[in-house]
Amino acid sequence: MPQGVFGEFMGSMVLLLLGNGVVANVLLKKSKGEGAGWMVIATGWGLAVMAGVFTAMACGSEGHLNPAVTLAAGIVSGDFSKLGWYTAAQLAGAFTGGCLVWLHYLPHWRETPDADAKFGCFGTSPAIRSPLANLVSEIIGTFVLVLVADAIGSKGVAANGTAAGLSPWLVGSLVWAIGLGLGGTTGYAINPARDLGPRIAHAILPIAGKGGSDWGYAWIPLAGPLLGAALAAVVVRMVQF
Repeated sequence: MPQGVFGEFMGSMVLLLLGNGVVANVLLKKSKGEGAGWMVIATGWGLAVMAGVFTAMACGSEGHLNPAVTLAAGIVSGDFSKLGWYTAAQLAGAFTGGCLVWLHYLPHWRETPDADAKFGCFGTSPAIRSPLANLVSEIIGTFVLVLVADAIGSKGVAANGTAAGLSPWLVGSLVWAIGLGLGGTTGYAINPARDLGPRIAHAILPIAGKGGSDWGYAWIPLAGPLLGAALAAVVVRMVQF
């Protein structure tokens, strides 16, 4: 087992607990944050990424928290040895984070009649269901995530590397920008584990009045981020960040 697997699990768990937690805070009935809107959700997700990356790094990982990011790192470096282990840890952490959101908001599921709102506290869904357009949205969002995240740590930005402790804040700000600028189409999964882990949790947890887990759509937040990350990694290799 490569170093960093536990960090990827813990960081992904924190990411989903806080990220889907802010969605639940806004969507579930009788929450004190009910109706706070997209700005709160996008901001919460950006801060969730920051918190998750810090946690992962403190536990000995690079802080990928995302199979698409791990895939991109493998394409750039030529080393795919961590891809399987990290992906499994990220998925398990995301599933656990989704379960913790369910537990934290336990009384609120019964108070919320809208099954789609309940599902939105776990997985992503499109504003307009158009598979090709939805796939393109996820590709573009993840392309921006990987390209800009690599640019942040590039030699052209800082010859000696990003200052210690700054990268998680910058990546969190990047995800905040993606949410505000690109998130309105699909809910910007930009991370296969972020969608699949909580989607599985939604499917198996005893959530009062829940509907289906929309498995017909689930391939899009899996394939789109992987394709977008791979494309960005090719650009990074060409430019030699």
